[in-house]
Amino acid sequence: MSKNRMTAAEYREYISKRKKGGKYNNTKTTLDGITFDSEKEAVRYAELKVLEKVGAITDLERQKKFILQPSFYYQGKKQRPIIYICDFYYKQDGREIIEDVKSEATKNNAVYKLKKKMMLYKGYEIKEK
Repeated sequence: MSKNRMTAAEYREYISKRKKGGKYNNTKTTLDGITFDSEKEAVRYAELKVLEKVGAITDLERQKKFILQPSFYYQGKKQRPIIYICDFYYKQDGREIIEDVKSEATKNNAVYKLKKKMMLYKGYEIKEK
């Protein structure tokens, strides 16, 4: 066998030992006992906690769910609801703000674009960081 090729057993061992990154090569990060999907998201959470502490924002929530379309039955089969889960939700100057920490790859995801458009239609302000 060529030195550039692995055996099936070598490949299985390589796969089992390699570091598993997220879908978009993000690194899970823990802050204040909370595990975030990325370091960027954890840093933004720390920033928002400071803003909340000084009174610049209120009602900070993580992973808030919004039902864009409720579940329904079609031809006797239940269809799942369409749910949007934001990274952060807070109020600022009387406005409801929804914030997502996204990479460029995620921002270009078709499902994310559609859900974002549905949230805008419902009148929410969305900030991407």
